[in-house]
Amino acid sequence: MQFVDKALARRFEACEEMPQVLYARAFQKMRPEIGAAEEEICGGHMIFAGVGSPIGRATALGLDRAFTPDDLDHVEQFYRSHHAPAQVDLCPLHDPAVFEMCKQRGYSIAELNNVLYRPLDSKENFPDPPAGCTIRRGRPEEAQELGAIVERAFFPEGAPEAFRDLLSPLYQMDGALTFAAEIDGKTTACGAGLMISAHRIFAVCGAGTAAEFRGRGLQTALLQARLAAAAQAGCEYAVVVTQGGTTSQRNAERLGFRVAYSKVTVIKELEKG
Repeated sequence: MQFVDKALARRFEACEEMPQVLYARAFQKMRPEIGAAEEEICGGHMIFAGVGSPIGRATALGLDRAFTPDDLDHVEQFYRSHHAPAQVDLCPLHDPAVFEMCKQRGYSIAELNNVLYRPLDSKENFPDPPAGCTIRRGRPEEAQELGAIVERAFFPEGAPEAFRDLLSPLYQMDGALTFAAEIDGKTTACGAGLMISAHRIFAVCGAGTAAEFRGRGLQTALLQARLAAAAQAGCEYAVVVTQGGTTSQRNAERLGFRVAYSKVTVIKELEKG
């Protein structure tokens, strides 16, 4: 089993850092009214993609250098300037002093997630998709259609405004790998991800299956297709971030993913007045 040190954790954290950075850049062009922004700091990035958006945290800070009070001051000023609470991702590889600093500043836990990883090998062979299923590459012009499958999978009654059409920009990003599953000519499921060449990491994300086609192994086949493509492109690890005990985590573990560590997102709400 691979020992996860600070250097490897820094690479793994890129799986959430760089997609957010690219989303902020895409929103600057596609949705300028949001006021999206991203800025390098302390070895990582802080990202803003709209108030209430699921995208927009300070990520990958302080893993290859010291994370100082001045850095946290800068993070807080950045989010304050966008009228948003400051949010910072922290993992067990951060120095204890960083957690104490956030505690003293009044941060609380907003999320707890697991970071799972799997080595990739371009020579690895995967089984064929389930009988009657075709796995193919997703096309940019399908972004909204495939994104709607993911939305319905997570929000059967309709996605909140901040989550609507959230997958479409991914289909335009350099390094995106998108796949769709078809049964009898009908698109039934999809899966996406982003290759981060600077760290040789493939970030797994954007998967969903239409309700009536679940339980047929489509997500396993889609994940295998993405792993094979990422390995062929030179990625060394695939990384996925999940909440513990979810179907996504169980699917990933069945394909050889292992938990590297759990991470928290800490938040400091805006001061009133």
